[in-house]
Amino acid sequence: MLEITNSLSIDERELEERFIRASGPGGQNVNKVSTAVELRFDVRRSESLPAPVRDRLERLAGRRVTDDGVLVIRADRFRTQERNREDARARLAALVREALHVPKKRIATKPSRAAKARRVDSKVKRGGVKKLRRSRPSFD
Repeated sequence: MLEITNSLSIDERELEERFIRASGPGGQNVNKVSTAVELRFDVRRSESLPAPVRDRLERLAGRRVTDDGVLVIRADRFRTQERNREDARARLAALVREALHVPKKRIATKPSRAAKARRVDSKVKRGGVKKLRRSRPSFD
């Protein structure tokens, strides 16, 4: 189980890991050993997550979600398979934690009459400053 919070965890069977060759540091090792991890998680068909969380997760993940609703996380930051695996899982957990947060509904408001008056007064004052700069000095 991949623990997200105390009350929420993702079943291991819902995660699919593939080990691929990584680019970057590692010398000759980079061409021989598959240390990078591609973690796949089917967001749409997940039974571990509630529906609203799944929707928010799909929106948050953006380009990392395929057309079929599979979230793909590629981890190749480290030189060992195990650390990349932990990194991919930690990034998935962080993304799900972020999706758990329900955004506050925005309440449309209008500026007060006093705020409008202050804005107009400052614009008039600024216009006056610019008007003073326009006058040409006379050379008599």
